[in-house]
Amino acid sequence: MGASVKLLGEGFARGLVGATSNPFVGLLIGILTTSILQSSSVTTSMVVGLVGAGVLGLPQAIPIIMGANIGTTVTNILVALAHVTWREEFRRALAGATVHDFFNLLTVIVLLPLELAFGFLEKISLFLTGIFKNLGGLKLGDPIGMVTKPVIGWVKAFFVDVLSLPKAPAGVIILILSLGFLFTSLFFIVRILRRATLGRMELLLDRFLFRTAISSMLLGLGVTAMIQSSSVATSLVVPLAGAGLLNVRQIFPFTLGANIGTTVTALLASLATLSGQGTLGVTVAIAHLMFNISGICIFYPLRKAPIWLSERFAELGGRRRILAFLYVATAFFLLPLTLIFLFRR
Repeated sequence: MGASVKLLGEGFARGLVGATSNPFVGLLIGILTTSILQSSSVTTSMVVGLVGAGVLGLPQAIPIIMGANIGTTVTNILVALAHVTWREEFRRALAGATVHDFFNLLTVIVLLPLELAFGFLEKISLFLTGIFKNLGGLKLGDPIGMVTKPVIGWVKAFFVDVLSLPKAPAGVIILILSLGFLFTSLFFIVRILRRATLGRMELLLDRFLFRTAISSMLLGLGVTAMIQSSSVATSLVVPLAGAGLLNVRQIFPFTLGANIGTTVTALLASLATLSGQGTLGVTVAIAHLMFNISGICIFYPLRKAPIWLSERFAELGGRRRILAFLYVATAFFLLPLTLIFLFRR
């Protein structure tokens, strides 16, 4: 899916990211760009490159990073939609998917005004960059990329080079194929998980992996660090919620750990190149890390707020399932795109 939407919209997204000095528009651009590219890591990389090239300043980059945190949660909801034909499963899956949305949204509502007023993320990031400047970096492996990148390369080459299709039609075809694979795999995952509800998996999840908030958070951090994608990590637990193996209160700390995991891997990688643009890369990675840590410090004690919002939204979406589709289309694509062009006039 990521490869297909890049064929459709990477140039458009790159143009968007570098085309604003308005922080509110930057936030919307982060949401839209990440929703298009299906990867907050790609958005963050573009931001780092544009900051290094002098196109963006750090104050403009931070709101885009905040928006990327919101945009990356669209993948969870796409996974939840695989349960749409079973009302109760869909309600549980939607609650597990949107708790990540509401945490990131509430964090932005609190921290963006503080950043605009005081620049505290910018100041902390610049200060910590100076401390880490003399440290070496660590380049982690990418196990999912090792499996998927060769196949993605073959598929793209077949449609673009062998069949000589333009990028846009090739992107549409690959997107349709990828959605077919996604929902087919989810269909079988759900069937397997239904059988597992009475087996040992329920015992393993409930008594060991998700037994406490700390174990759940560390699991989210560890899984994300290994596979280097918070979208994939948090999407893994959505079918578990739909099958009734996990509830939203167990999933919430897992998503917080995944938020930290995705920034830590980026930080470790960026420390490996601390000359020129690399220093700015560390600063942006630290800003992303501090944004998520600050959000946890605020909303883990107030966790009833995102959990309550996700459960109420899931109840509403369970009764009127079309609302979930409208939410994805409006919140992640139509509304940001409309507001960007209105505010940039």
